[in-house]
Amino acid sequence: MKPVFLTTDILIFLLVGIVVAFALYARNKPQIRESWRDVLRSKMGMGSLVVLLAFVTVGLLDSLHFREALPASEQQIEGEQHYSVEVLSVLDVVLGEMRTNVEKTYSAPFSAYLFTKETIELPGGGQAREYPRLAFGGIHLSDPATETSSDILSRLVLALVQAVVLVLLISLLLKLWLSLRHPDDASYSYSAIWRGKTELPWHVALYTLAVILFLIAAVYNLGTAYHILGTDKIGQDVLYQAIKSIRTGLMIGTLTTLVMLPFAVMLGIMAGYFQGLVDDVIQYIYTTFSSIPGILLIAAAVLMVDVYIANNPDAFETSVERADIKLLFLCIILGVASWMGLCRMLRGESFKLRELDYVQAAQAFGVSNRLIMTRHILPNVMHIVLIAVVLDFSGLVLAEAVLSYIGVGVDPSMNSWGNMINRARLEMARDPMVWWSLLGAFIFMFALVLAANLFSDAVRDAFDPRLRKRT
Repeated sequence: MKPVFLTTDILIFLLVGIVVAFALYARNKPQIRESWRDVLRSKMGMGSLVVLLAFVTVGLLDSLHFREALPASEQQIEGEQHYSVEVLSVLDVVLGEMRTNVEKTYSAPFSAYLFTKETIELPGGGQAREYPRLAFGGIHLSDPATETSSDILSRLVLALVQAVVLVLLISLLLKLWLSLRHPDDASYSYSAIWRGKTELPWHVALYTLAVILFLIAAVYNLGTAYHILGTDKIGQDVLYQAIKSIRTGLMIGTLTTLVMLPFAVMLGIMAGYFQGLVDDVIQYIYTTFSSIPGILLIAAAVLMVDVYIANNPDAFETSVERADIKLLFLCIILGVASWMGLCRMLRGESFKLRELDYVQAAQAFGVSNRLIMTRHILPNVMHIVLIAVVLDFSGLVLAEAVLSYIGVGVDPSMNSWGNMINRARLEMARDPMVWWSLLGAFIFMFALVLAANLFSDAVRDAFDPRLRKRT
């Protein structure tokens, strides 16, 4: 195989490296470390963090791309290797048959038949209008009408057993790890962890993980035999598309934040600290940007990228690379169009902080403005930055769905919840109605946005000085 390094793949792993570096830095800062421990002490924060980590894991697996080597042909020069034009990811390999089991057209969830009738030839001669059997879904059943329910139940029981075994093994490893970290503390027993008697609510993490592992095992056991959320117009598995859309949602939420933060933090602090002419210029800049309709700015940028791609087809080897560059520019333009709100908040907070005694004392002692902003102003506005980033993440995920729905979002060939909703718009008008594409996008988008919002509440409670509990 040949590794493929997409631009967004490099950026997302760079972001992971930044997060790891920040975690190592925070370990040596008692104030930051204690604030994050407050986040983890919250049952809501711990549970939502586990869910977010599950989504991030799926996104990272889908960010490791490669192209498979093609078999050697007679016309091929010796020593020369050709590769497939199809770009796959590690997640595609994990999902396996869910990607390759493509039907003819629509089929309902857990169905063994197509959703529409076709004219078929009868064994004894003649024709009839019937629902044809699927090529892959439920093919192992001789009589789907009577065997489907019992087969699904048996596979769910097997998934439950697998999840229980895995979570018990993980809880045992957790107990050993906590015992090594706290060798003199007898409270970290196996039963204490499950009953929530430890400092951090590890039992919430284990229960949440148990649910996630059960869902993964259920998808693994059922996805190879059925189309759990049915198939779309061209016969592709809807659940596969919904899972593949996780990466797009995470990219929109995280990369847009990377673009937005430098503008918002730097200009907001400068406006509040320097005031005067600097404040007037920065206010003029973000007021002007705020006056431009965001949807028009995004549409214009997307159209320019489309024109560039159309005029430079040789710059991209595969369609995935073309879709990836469009996604990157969408993240950039979303970041450019969404930094003004955070900038206003940081400007107001910096106005207040510059009048405090320790800032005035630093100015009197001749400390440079750069050091004052980085050592006194920035650390005291980081709680606003963290809260705004986590809250904006869920809003950006929803924004991608809306933009793709109106046709100015990600490339139509890329899996995204917005594209699924856009296609479902026409499917909902059918008779009978095809509803499962919309349901699949809704379930995954709802789970990610809900987990992000709950986690943002925990972050706000821990980092906002006005809400932080004092002892």
